[in-house]
Amino acid sequence: MRLRTRPPYAGHRMITIEEVKKVDSELVRAFERLIPQLSSSSPAPTEKELASIVTSRSTVLFVARDEGDIIGSLSLVLFRIPTGLRAWIEDVVVDEAARGKGVGEALNRAAIEHAGKAGARTVDLTSRPSRESANRLYQRLGFSLRTSNVYRYDLD
Repeated sequence: MRLRTRPPYAGHRMITIEEVKKVDSELVRAFERLIPQLSSSSPAPTEKELASIVTSRSTVLFVARDEGDIIGSLSLVLFRIPTGLRAWIEDVVVDEAARGKGVGEALNRAAIEHAGKAGARTVDLTSRPSRESANRLYQRLGFSLRTSNVYRYDLD
């Protein structure tokens, strides 16, 4: 899947969204740069871990490129449960230098389109309240805030 977005302002290059099909050193380096911008407590995935993601039947990894350089990523998780096919967006990250230029929107639109074609009826995600611009983006894209409790059980 290759999607092109319209430039958000005059003179900006086109952003391309791709579904990752293979892992190479460029992808590993990109995640080494991007993951610290997403989480200070999680290490970047290794080549082997990225390969596990890319070959998984339940996960679709998207990257955003600008002039060939990887500037963002998003993981879409699809899983079947008794009530139907579920879609969940996780680990959206856009390089600091590319924020505010439509990259996050393009990544999310690609994931939403993919989930719909796969047969999911809804797409869920979570976002910390402190990520104000991300929350505005999700609302602008049509996501609605749900009244729900999210619980976590730490295994370590």
